[in-house]
Amino acid sequence: MPIAQYIKETMNSKGASVIRKMFEEGNALKAKYGEDNVFDFSLGNPDLDPPEEVLSAIEEIAKDKSHGAHGYMPNAGYMEARKAMAAKTKKEQGVDVKAENICMTVGAAGALNCVFKAILNAGDNVVVPSPFFAEYRHYVHNQGAELIEVPTKADFSLDTDAIAKALNEKTAAVLINTPNNPTGKIYSEDDIKSLAEVLNAHEKKYGYKPYLISDEPYRAIAYDGREVAPAFPVYDEAVIVTSFAKNISIPGERIGYIAVNPRAKDAAEFIAACIFANRILGFVNAPAFFQKVVAKSWNAKVDYSSYEKRRNEIMAVLDAASIEYAKPEGAFYIFCKVPDKWNGDDMAFSEHLKKFFIISAPGAGFGKKGWIRLAYCVSEKTIVNSKNAFMLAMAE
Repeated sequence: MPIAQYIKETMNSKGASVIRKMFEEGNALKAKYGEDNVFDFSLGNPDLDPPEEVLSAIEEIAKDKSHGAHGYMPNAGYMEARKAMAAKTKKEQGVDVKAENICMTVGAAGALNCVFKAILNAGDNVVVPSPFFAEYRHYVHNQGAELIEVPTKADFSLDTDAIAKALNEKTAAVLINTPNNPTGKIYSEDDIKSLAEVLNAHEKKYGYKPYLISDEPYRAIAYDGREVAPAFPVYDEAVIVTSFAKNISIPGERIGYIAVNPRAKDAAEFIAACIFANRILGFVNAPAFFQKVVAKSWNAKVDYSSYEKRRNEIMAVLDAASIEYAKPEGAFYIFCKVPDKWNGDDMAFSEHLKKFFIISAPGAGFGKKGWIRLAYCVSEKTIVNSKNAFMLAMAE
């Protein structure tokens, strides 16, 4: 039997494979020329070690030999984990959240797929500001729905007027990611309030409020005193999807959760639908072991100053090479404008940088041609030593 047409076409398309392709080519270059001679900024793989509180929780839970410690639990997750995530969400959102408003998931990606399974019918659409995390396209397509891409403003802040024009009777949700991957932009409190006004106005026109889904795995990684604006206080139909991949550096453990605003009209039905989706998508439940770990260590103190230091170092390198960029406000990515002589061809510019052993991710994969993304969660040595390579690449 042949492979499904969508999978076949998407696997072989440039947009779908280029980020992973660049990463794999970077590994090949490292094997051939040595790791110190290759400057791989392709993947956002956090390089801080998990904090001591997390490691202690892992050791403590690993020693538990009690009967049933590794068995099934409710599809929504352990109650102790849901209560802990409710406390975390209350602290971040400033709204009283209960365990009943939480569903534990297989990372933020699992959370998004559960939410979309719960709310999307075939033919519906989800509006997203671009640029955005590339996998969103596939998560929405999984449910036979459409992702409508709406460009942000020149500084990558939300263009709520453009979003308002994109909404229609088939819009089930607006999806935002703050701090943003790939730009590092943090949407301001005014942005979130303006977006809430747009979505409230949608109800007057179409008779319902779309969900506002805020994807927040980078929430804790913010610079220059900035904070991520909460959505719950300004919009009732708000949903948070997030994970512990980036804030405590455990991306491989695949642990996250969904939190629905308790003020949402159908909050109980929404979370019940997400719990059911968690089951029928085949996740069944979030990883049991790490539910227990994050329940004990979710508020571990983490020093992100090294990311901020590396942000400043990569900006200095790009300044020296005369490459324009958007200054990151959070996360650990920097979005760089393709120099004029490449006529906005981000694929060609990435290939050119590769000749100098610089591995980047073309912006086309994120819905923004003419830009490239560099992930600076790499060693300071890699950043500092890349300066000469960038200078040579720009001089040629």
